[in-house]
Amino acid sequence: MMTHTAPSIDKSATSALLDWVRRVDRTHDDAFATARRWVSRMGTRLRDDGMVEVGLWAPELGQDEVHADDAVLEILTPPPDLDLTAPDQTVFVRRDTVQLRRHRDVCWGVVEGMRPGTRDTVGSFYWLRYPDAEGTWHTVPDHLAHSVPFGAFGPAEFYDVASLQQNRADAGYWADLPDSFLNGTQNGVPQLGPPQHILQIHPGTASAAGTIAALTRIYREIARKQSNGEPLMAAEQNYVGFDAVQLMPVQPTIVHEDGPSFWVAQEEFDPRIEEVPVRLRAPDIINWGYDVPLSASAAVNPSILATRRPDELADLAATLHTMPERPIRLIFDVVFGHTDNQAVDLLNEHFLAGPGMYGMNVQFRHPMTRALLLEMQRRKGNYGADGLRVDGAQDFRYWDPEDEQLYYDDAFLREMSDVKQTTAGTEYYPWMIFEDGRPWPRDDWELASTYRAVIDEQPDVFQWGPLTFAHNTPFLFTFWVRKWWRIREILEQGEQWITGCTNHDTVRRGAQVDPEQRINTYLGDTLPEIIENAYDNPATNLLTYGFLPGVPMDFLNALMRAPWSFIRNTDDRYGVKVMSEEANFLEWRVTPERFEEETHFQRLKALGFTDLAGLRRFLHTLDHAVQSTDYHLSAVARMMRAIEPPLDGPECSVDTLKRIATAWMDDLHDYCTVTHWVDRLDAERPAFNRAVREFRRARPWLRESLRDDEWLRYREPCDGTVLASGWRRGPDGEEVLFVGNLEGRKETIVPRRQAPDGCRTGWSEMLTTPAVGAEGPDERVTLGNSEAVLFTRRP
Repeated sequence: MMTHTAPSIDKSATSALLDWVRRVDRTHDDAFATARRWVSRMGTRLRDDGMVEVGLWAPELGQDEVHADDAVLEILTPPPDLDLTAPDQTVFVRRDTVQLRRHRDVCWGVVEGMRPGTRDTVGSFYWLRYPDAEGTWHTVPDHLAHSVPFGAFGPAEFYDVASLQQNRADAGYWADLPDSFLNGTQNGVPQLGPPQHILQIHPGTASAAGTIAALTRIYREIARKQSNGEPLMAAEQNYVGFDAVQLMPVQPTIVHEDGPSFWVAQEEFDPRIEEVPVRLRAPDIINWGYDVPLSASAAVNPSILATRRPDELADLAATLHTMPERPIRLIFDVVFGHTDNQAVDLLNEHFLAGPGMYGMNVQFRHPMTRALLLEMQRRKGNYGADGLRVDGAQDFRYWDPEDEQLYYDDAFLREMSDVKQTTAGTEYYPWMIFEDGRPWPRDDWELASTYRAVIDEQPDVFQWGPLTFAHNTPFLFTFWVRKWWRIREILEQGEQWITGCTNHDTVRRGAQVDPEQRINTYLGDTLPEIIENAYDNPATNLLTYGFLPGVPMDFLNALMRAPWSFIRNTDDRYGVKVMSEEANFLEWRVTPERFEEETHFQRLKALGFTDLAGLRRFLHTLDHAVQSTDYHLSAVARMMRAIEPPLDGPECSVDTLKRIATAWMDDLHDYCTVTHWVDRLDAERPAFNRAVREFRRARPWLRESLRDDEWLRYREPCDGTVLASGWRRGPDGEEVLFVGNLEGRKETIVPRRQAPDGCRTGWSEMLTTPAVGAEGPDERVTLGNSEAVLFTRRP
């Protein structure tokens, strides 16, 4: 038996806490204002006296069939030497229960004897338990949990979150924020402004280990080399030279629909039993990050934590902020606009507003739901975020029954921007980015969206621009001509847009395009070459970083010329359908030589898919069967079995199709990991890309929209080539001249002839895309597809 001091309620401290709760309730007539005050002390918080304040929202206890008086806080204290990284183990935990006091729908208490978690210590786990009329016990999670080592569907860990702010290596960074990072103040508190450019990273594929700790090690090794004056490898060049890193979502995701669960008590709940066996499995979720249950969004997804400790995220922030050459800012991706269907079993009815495109819509108008979301955002940002990117802001909508109309909740978006962060003792407002393509998903969204709806409401925020949000396919002929109207909008009003063609969505969508469309064959000899050159395109990069307004962003996988796709291994019901939608991936991203490499597609090969042609045939047949049967799995399996000659792989049944889909997702995740592709990089391309980033950093005025006398245009008629040229002038009189072949056959030009009248001489400081043999602005140069030159001229 474990030596243990049983936790208990401190009645005096709990009464004082309830006095505060009631006083707040009396002070505010508005339920939302009350909830905003309450949530600041909800969840669990370690007090200075060592006791724990607890506040859990539990409207479930108000249901008629619930025995609310029997509800207890279940505290599960593991052995002090518990190894959170063990893949599969059964341990005995000490169970204690205490009764909290309920005011309205929130259960409050001050508990003595709970073990706080830290970097080196596993804390006590907890959740609320209550029985229904039939004696079945249910759980209510802590939606504001700071740590969930076994996922959002397991109990939360009581964590000493204040320890994340102690002895931070970036304390000096926060104490003395550079003036160039600021955009004024708000009520005397610094307001952070935009960086010059951003690198978007998916933590799960950004390193061989797929963890935040592994990503931190990459940056620490780069920092060591920079400090010692050592050259960087080609792949390392792709991680630096950016002003900011934007992580794809790191909040907890959904779990395996058909199991196994990561926390499984081996016995039915009985509050009289003090020691219980629990089977623990290390979380192994593969996900692109956007499939979230919403609860515990302030915590970090344990599947990408090598140690299962949230300190890893604070460590990454500190490492980026203390890079030797210059600080790299950190941006978090916040997903509040929807929740996955799995969350129905985790969230109460006040969180949810009915089915939606991505699972369940969120009930933003409920005061406690609204307050909890903002508090989750605040707690997550306090890990050290310089900026926040809000995913799918067009989904923040509500139905007004009186008007019988759907409204965008712009007030909530403003409230998100007004959340004040505190890191290492410094208060600040982060830089805010909103992805908002309203009226998406209306049929005419691509024509109707202005990408300015949030900017018009909040003049200091930024939005994803039209080339970033839209499903861009720069490998199709006439792409640039067809999108030129959006290019003109970027020129005229793009200074508060995120620009560029490569991000997790555009690169993923590219591999879904039918290869029989009009492919720009000037980009390469094979489909994989074409798509790699389209999303890591020298002319596009020179145009985006060297000329266009806004804040350019690149996606790490595109820079590494690594594949990317829709990745999640959680699905049981829809996994086969998700796999079928990726049928064209094998044409776009996989060659026979790559398929045959031992490290790739090991699970699918073990199932009998030993030939790329056979796997392609299987996937295209599956896609046809899924569409023909409207995804009726039994009918899909029958159709697949009837194909002659027989398909590769095991005989198709519903179960084998699901096994194949899981193998597909796991293999795809491995295949998209960038470390598989670093040896293939041509050192010239990363060096060029970094050079254009440095060019941009030295000229912050390029972020501004073009003045009336500045211009970018393409030659008309095209005559087989989209030959673009443009001219800009900075506040110090420096001029920039861009000339590029965005798509089409070769063209031979004299660059200076593209300059405005009276500006034909004095050009220097040439940047050219790799392989361009330009001698100078006065010499003839031949520009092939995706080749460009850029010159500057100083007064």
